[in-house]
This record gives sequence, structure tokens and C-alpha cells, in this order.
Amino acid sequence: MTSGPTTATASPWFVRPPSPEATARLFCFPFSGSGASAFSAWPAALDDVEVCPVQFPGRENRLAHPHYGTYDNLAADLTEALSPLLERPYAFFGHCAGALPAYETVLRLTALGLPAPECLFVSGQPAPHDASRDRMLTMTEDELRAEVEAFIRGRGIEPRPDMVELGLMVLLRDHAAAGAYRRQEPAPLPCPVVVLHWRDDPDVSLDDLQGWLAYADSVEFRVLDGGHHDFMDAPDELLKTLTRRW
Repeated sequence: MTSGPTTATASPWFVRPPSPEATARLFCFPFSGSGASAFSAWPAALDDVEVCPVQFPGRENRLAHPHYGTYDNLAADLTEALSPLLERPYAFFGHCAGALPAYETVLRLTALGLPAPECLFVSGQPAPHDASRDRMLTMTEDELRAEVEAFIRGRGIEPRPDMVELGLMVLLRDHAAAGAYRRQEPAPLPCPVVVLHWRDDPDVSLDDLQGWLAYADSVEFRVLDGGHHDFMDAPDELLKTLTRRW
């Protein structure tokens, strides 16, 4: 693996080069069908923690890059991009299905003897061994198209047909990866896990998240006000939760 400032600067995995002045970093994993822009409303730093949205291939400014295919592939490729950036404290935040490759990346990093994160924050996502229960994995293409339209409208934008079709293409590829993901038994992590539940989430209940208890010695649950996608607006309650361990 290569290392050094030039690796971080050239990496397509980050929408902005991680700062060499940062004292700590928070790497943010987007949900299925989305990209690093899911964190565009977040500040560039939370106190002294630099916010580093991760850009998966096959979307947004990486639309021409081949899709990662599986979470194993995603974790392997991302581990190489992350390795030069782990020389200072860091944490992972993954929302919805983004929590699953975040989890797999922690496992891969520690298997390689690289530093583990200070914490894994998982938001609105059941534990890996329960991931196959996601209702969206059973939806038809037309139903998923309607979900894309509803999501775009929910962000205050009138969906154009080309916008919907592009979003659907990304979502279908991401859902194929999510549908292929299987972890029958928990593989414990070497770091604390903080599980975030959104009080008004219609699809994921607090009971649905209890499976995370088997994934670390320290697992904490936090209930936040808002719905499933309200993390995108960087509510104060969320940002305080993300920085209070630092």
C-alpha cells in the first residue's frame, strides 16, 4: 500500500483532500443510491474533528468509475485509500446500508493490523446479520423508482425524468450489492459501537436495531428526533452525539 500526502490528495474516495492539519477525522459512509453529497450540509469540521465524506464509485463525480459490486470489494478498495489517513484518531459514521460497508471496513482494517476507529456510529440500520430483512430489497423496479421520486421531492426538488432514471440506476446497483450481502453470525469489533435510532423513522424501529448488541463489548443506543433522512440536515443533536467521545 502506498502512503503519504500525495495519496490522500489524489484519492477519488474523498470529495476534498483530508487536511494534514486535522487532529481527528470522521469518515462518513452514504446510504444506498446516494453519494458523498448526502453530507453536503454538514460542516467541514465538528470542533477539531474533520468531516470526511466517502465517495463510493459509480455515482456523482465517480459515475464513470465501475461500481464496486460487493461490500467485500468496497471494503478492500477503501482500506487501501484509508490506510495513509489512520495516523490520528478517527471514527466511522454509516447511515442505513452505508453502515454495512463501514462495519466490513473496520473488520478488514483490523485484520491487516491497521489502527481501529475510536468508534463506529451506525444510523438507522439493523445489524449485519439482520440486513436481509430490509423491506426495500423486496421492491420491484417501479416501486424503487417511486422511492427515488419521493426522496427527491422530500429534499424540496421537483424530480425530472433524467434525474429519476440516474438515481434509479445507482440505487439498483447498490441494492444488488446489499441483496448479495450475507453475514450469518456477528463478528465482534475492537471498538465501541454507537447505534442511532431516528424517532420518526417509519421503517426501522428501536427493536430492529438490538442485534448490534452482539457486535462489540461497548454498544450504546441513542434516540434522536427526526426521520430516516434527517441526518442529512446535520441536526445539532446528531453532531453533539458524534463529537462527545472525542
